[in-house]
Amino acid sequence: MFKPEIKIRRAEPSDAEAMRKIFESPKVIYGTLQLPFPSTENWRKRLAEPTDGAFNLIAFVNDDAVGQSGLYTFPHTPRRRHVGQIGMGVRDDWQGKGVGSALMQAMIDLADKWLNLSRLELEVYTDNEAAIHLYKKFGFVIEGTHYQFAYRDGHFIDVHAMARLRK
Repeated sequence: MFKPEIKIRRAEPSDAEAMRKIFESPKVIYGTLQLPFPSTENWRKRLAEPTDGAFNLIAFVNDDAVGQSGLYTFPHTPRRRHVGQIGMGVRDDWQGKGVGSALMQAMIDLADKWLNLSRLELEVYTDNEAAIHLYKKFGFVIEGTHYQFAYRDGHFIDVHAMARLRK
């Protein structure tokens, strides 16, 4: 089986159009809190003016942007400085091909080896079995369920709160 070479780097403002393309994928919209019809300009602003403690990574195969992950920390909240929150989106045509694993490994390396974070958190829709499987593979556990957490496609949907504690 062919395994593509996935390169990951920090996202730059010039990646705004690539981010828009990732987040216009129907499965990405369905699996995240993003709304349909993403704006390139909004992504440019998010990448050009990140909040303190935000780290956005982008995954490429050749020159094609195929996925994104964000790690958001709490540098101005003393009692939560040890925590990072992760969000991720992989373009529909690249799901199940190792992109999510590559992004998650990069995030965990950043959190563990460079930022000294001991707790990583994320939320995942309870019906997103592939993502739940990915997160469990990296040591995340379900800590609880938030009912009617978000409104998606005309219905309220539940999420699992998941976390990974560094040992």
